[in-house]
Amino acid sequence: MKHINIIGIGTGNPEHLTIQAINAMNAADVVFLPVKGAGKEELAEIRREICERYISRPAGRVSEFAVPQRQTADKTYVQSVDTWHGEIAGIYGELISGLPEEGRGAFLVWGDPSLYDSTIRIIERVRQEGSLDFDYSVIPGITSIQALAASHRTPINLVGKPIEITTGRRLARDGLLTDSTIVMLDGEQAFAKIDDPDAEIFWGAYLGTKDEIVRAGRLGDIATDILRLRTEARQRHGWIMDIYLLRKGRDFEE
Repeated sequence: MKHINIIGIGTGNPEHLTIQAINAMNAADVVFLPVKGAGKEELAEIRREICERYISRPAGRVSEFAVPQRQTADKTYVQSVDTWHGEIAGIYGELISGLPEEGRGAFLVWGDPSLYDSTIRIIERVRQEGSLDFDYSVIPGITSIQALAASHRTPINLVGKPIEITTGRRLARDGLLTDSTIVMLDGEQAFAKIDDPDAEIFWGAYLGTKDEIVRAGRLGDIATDILRLRTEARQRHGWIMDIYLLRKGRDFEE
């Protein structure tokens, strides 16, 4: 039976890869490498660097494929994502069908496959909707949450208190609901709209890479600075991946 490894590769630093991830890459006949088009070439370059550094198996090869753009016109967010996943599932099915019998393939996933990434659910969609007979394994990776906490030298949670992991869209709608809130996928910079200037923010972009930028402080004092840095960085690179922690209160406060 064909087998797919879904491999978490961390947040862009080749040294984030675990030994398990490197072994899984070398067990694959083909590593499938996504290319996301103009403005995001650097993302493909980082994956290529990882492959060049760690794939030592002579028979192993890399196969690049284009990722379609998500179309949002006349669709809700959920509808657009569902349609997009269907398009990607069709591509994945073609890639997997091209593997030899008993062949092994690998998809490299930014961060960890379990956290705001859809490779697992798309692979499941291929299995459920198609006629392909294959199995798959998931290899965890360092998440952007871990990289953020490490760069800021701070724990994510306060003692005895919960955390929330959410998106910028949800934060803008619901506001701060917990003492520690991790915000991902914030294209609208929702932190600047939070009416709690005394909250602390721990922000980071391009975490783990040579281009890493981090800022921390009272939200009311540095929100404007983060907005400026984010705009400048996006213009410079053509893309940005950032994440932040919003925190209210202190350890041992009831």
